[in-house]
Amino acid sequence: MFQKVLIANRGEIALRIVRACREMDIKTVGVFSDIDRNLIHLRDVDQKVALGGNSPAESYLNIDKILKACHLTKADAVHPGYGFLSENVLFVQKLQENGIAFIGPSVDVLQKMKNKLLAKKIIHDSGVPVVPGSLEVVNTLPEAKKIASEIGFPFMLKACLGGGGRGIRVVENEKNLEEAFNSARREAKMAFGNEEIYIEKILDNARHIEVQILADRFGKTIHLGERECSLQRRRQKILEEAPSPFLNDSLREKICNAAIKAAVALGYSTCGTMEFLITDDQKFYFMELNARIQVEHPITEMVSGVDILREQIRLASGEPLQLNTNQLNQRGHAIEMRINAEDPFRNFMPTPGVIKTYETPHGPGIRIDSHCYSGYEIPSFYDSLIAKLIVWDTDRIYAIRRSREALHSFIVEGVPTTIPFHLKILQNDDFLRGIFHTRFIEDEIEDI
Repeated sequence: MFQKVLIANRGEIALRIVRACREMDIKTVGVFSDIDRNLIHLRDVDQKVALGGNSPAESYLNIDKILKACHLTKADAVHPGYGFLSENVLFVQKLQENGIAFIGPSVDVLQKMKNKLLAKKIIHDSGVPVVPGSLEVVNTLPEAKKIASEIGFPFMLKACLGGGGRGIRVVENEKNLEEAFNSARREAKMAFGNEEIYIEKILDNARHIEVQILADRFGKTIHLGERECSLQRRRQKILEEAPSPFLNDSLREKICNAAIKAAVALGYSTCGTMEFLITDDQKFYFMELNARIQVEHPITEMVSGVDILREQIRLASGEPLQLNTNQLNQRGHAIEMRINAEDPFRNFMPTPGVIKTYETPHGPGIRIDSHCYSGYEIPSFYDSLIAKLIVWDTDRIYAIRRSREALHSFIVEGVPTTIPFHLKILQNDDFLRGIFHTRFIEDEIEDI
């Protein structure tokens, strides 16, 4: 087991990692930017190192500074959290060269996942359905037109080395294909140094379902069930729940088994999430792998009883997986609402500033993952997430009712937040019936 873990992140996930390490009797190191020197997780770490600067490039994305902090504190492992360097191949290679463990998948897996088309081919060859489109690089406009005639419009042109929403163009019809094709290749070249793109069909009214997996280095892989992640705005998740109200037992078993099959094909280890799209006719397609802890992992913890952070650390240290899927009983229903410092009535404009009052809800089945407090200043340099409200109850209806009460009791004064928006979602008739898809927020926003 690791002796000392450096946490290369900030905010609520850094606090979550500190607590998991302390429970495992592992020493911790916190790193921080200038504006983050008063983050509450820094009160609990054994050592802390100032990175300097405020922008991500100056601090949490600066590989050299984080490596220097590892050497200074003699940390033998790094937990990247999510975002920042959590899926950065170069960072993991540098850690490996310096004899420092990375709490996440291997360099080999990250290399495969870096090239999204390569990963898609590996998954396809394993027998798991992938989103219709090309399995080879699309180099010319005639090639793109040929594939378009086979799969139909609309579809996306995507950079093979893409990420963060860059290098993607939506093609609605043949009229804008040429412009989109050239534009996607230019952006891919500028953003990733590689102009290679591929085509992926846009599935109408699809649901976004992800499956949580755990895997050790000895070939054992299990799943912890699925999460419903269809409520999104501009491809950013807003509210997640577990289990999905859409899946029946048969479809659930098929998609969870497919997730395990895909993980095995990639040689995956530690914790990860296999993401799928499911159509109205209950056909599912692999979309991508998130090779890190997910923001929404707590809802799976609530229904499975498994501490995913603890398991991730154990597996990264080389310990064998002790859990078996057939021993785990999914219990009740959990919902996570991302509370962001954004104004939903002004097109979700970020609202950095000082929180004057911060009062969180309490009671049975309520969990708050947050780094905020009264007087905390939300910086403009980072993600706008200020809290995750996680609510559990015996079934979906009760979980929704408890979520409403918890939101009413969640007081944040000084900056606008997305709390009112979540309340409107939870009162929407289609949401209550479980009838929604990835475009639900955009299509129904006026009704919400």
